[in-house]
Amino acid sequence: MLGLLARTATRWGLPQPSRLVKPMTVLQMPQRPVVHQEGLPKLPVPPLKQTCERYLAVLEPLLSEEELSHTHKLVAEFVRSGGVGERLQKGLERRARKTENWLSEWWMQSAYLDSRMPVAVYTSPGVVLPRMHFQDRQGQMRFASKLIAGVLDFKTMIDNDTLPVEYLGGKPLCMDQYYQVLSSCRIPGPKKDSVVNHAVGKTPPTHITVVHNFQFFVLDVYNSDGTPLTVDQICVQLEKIWNSSLQSNKEPIGILSSQHRNTWGKAYNNLIKDKTNKESVRAIQKSIFTVCLDAPMPSVSDELYHSRVAAQMLHGGGSRWNSGNRWFDKTLQFIVGEDGSCGLTYEHAPAEGPPIVFLVDHVVQYMKRTEEVRTPMIPLPMPQKLRFNITPEIKKDIEKAKQNMNIMVQDLDVRVLSFSHFGKIFPKSQKMSPDGFIQMALQLAYYRMYQFCCSTYESASLRMFHLGRTDAIRSTSVESFAFVQAMDDPAKQNTEKVTLLEKAIKVHRVYADMAIHGQAIDRHLLGLKMQAIEDLTSLPDIFMDTAYAVAEHFNLSTSQVGSTTDCVMCFGPMVPDGYGVCYNPMDNHINFAVSAFNSCEDTNATKFTRFVDYALLDIKTLLEQTPRANI
Repeated sequence: MLGLLARTATRWGLPQPSRLVKPMTVLQMPQRPVVHQEGLPKLPVPPLKQTCERYLAVLEPLLSEEELSHTHKLVAEFVRSGGVGERLQKGLERRARKTENWLSEWWMQSAYLDSRMPVAVYTSPGVVLPRMHFQDRQGQMRFASKLIAGVLDFKTMIDNDTLPVEYLGGKPLCMDQYYQVLSSCRIPGPKKDSVVNHAVGKTPPTHITVVHNFQFFVLDVYNSDGTPLTVDQICVQLEKIWNSSLQSNKEPIGILSSQHRNTWGKAYNNLIKDKTNKESVRAIQKSIFTVCLDAPMPSVSDELYHSRVAAQMLHGGGSRWNSGNRWFDKTLQFIVGEDGSCGLTYEHAPAEGPPIVFLVDHVVQYMKRTEEVRTPMIPLPMPQKLRFNITPEIKKDIEKAKQNMNIMVQDLDVRVLSFSHFGKIFPKSQKMSPDGFIQMALQLAYYRMYQFCCSTYESASLRMFHLGRTDAIRSTSVESFAFVQAMDDPAKQNTEKVTLLEKAIKVHRVYADMAIHGQAIDRHLLGLKMQAIEDLTSLPDIFMDTAYAVAEHFNLSTSQVGSTTDCVMCFGPMVPDGYGVCYNPMDNHINFAVSAFNSCEDTNATKFTRFVDYALLDIKTLLEQTPRANI
């Protein structure tokens, strides 16, 4: 088996098996984060030739021989001595020497702030928490109060620098993203956006925003002595908000933030011309986080419940329901429905999924251990209602936003699958990486539906490096393609199918290891492209090539976001004819969320979840029916 992996690794130009890092658990250890941050290595710039060779390998299962031959010529020209690739590589290496992280600013801009698509559905993920056993206002208030107290407990670790530093394989990870999610907000611009973090100012905010019935309130969550409000105190304040928001107009001002970014940028500038509006918007932006107290959604069957809640987390359900009960630019929005649905949505620019999930796990654990202790009630001031002066022009913008949001809601299909037949224990029992196992099941499901394979993106963390964000694991490979083709071929013996599966999973493991060590291809290619733009030169031919468009068109956009809480993250597809697939492998089951656009005739989220279900079961059956010497 090691010989097989050695041949695979050599073909990719990857590390040999003896140097591979085994799948590792992220450990938390108390340590002052600022001290360790300074010792983190800088993100490397991979060798140009290495990236180009791996780029060609990635394209092999995606292109025809003729297309691949054409791209080989372009790449050869790009990497020739003294050529444009070498010049751009040197520019990138200079940038790496001069900056803390050569990629982070470019990535934030190109992936998020320059994007003009709405953040709702298109970039902001949602998290679905287990269904709560309340169906009324009192349960909603009590749960929301505990949740707020739990987030403030997490904030204490941030404020006191006692947040446990995470380690991977004995090496500390960058914790910067944890410090970007509280008191931050995205600000719309007419051409590009920005992110403001108010936690770093001289007077950090002491309030959260609560939105109920489309109306926003400032809730101070600290007493005058600096101690956070108790659960009881928060509950009393939420009751005041609930009662105060029943009457008066219900113009859903928050729905404006769901618009196309150029449209929202113009509407935003128009909105804040008014002094009262500007002060109200600033209060939302500066708040530590937002809590959305949602109205009950239409009931559905138990089977569809989590799918409905996933959609609620992503977009609120439309203008008739809770889409106006949001400020989509706010980094963190916790959502608590009167019907027991709960979770959150977060604006993606400041952070990836793992810090958000760590926060969720912390809050869930906090809520479990919070005792029902009644506290002596000290009279607290009424939470401040944020006022908005709605001009006819703003009213028109709101109506337009409602229409567009309803179109988005109708277009997005989200399906949550709780795969209950086995969890990550089974692949481990087969001496296989659970992540690689699931990725091969996704490859098989896609191939069975379409009879070809596609570009697949799996998020990989670069947090081994200072200010590291993500790179892409390319799950589609020559080896994965060989496996999925063989799986349903009656002429192939089971032993051969298993061998191909093992090989595909190991290649995936090698690529994942390469990615977390800063040696994957996607961010390097982006850097070379951005360097060309910065140098004001024409884009090299490899970036104008159809093959590059194929490589970057991720029909499968996937992410493993593991959590100790039985939750699932969800996000929209990356491309119009693609799927967004997020999964949380638990010991004995796997939570999946699959999204697709209804406007694309070729995609169907419900059908794809069925194919994923079949693929996982069929691979398990294959392994159980085939004797293997190393098990």
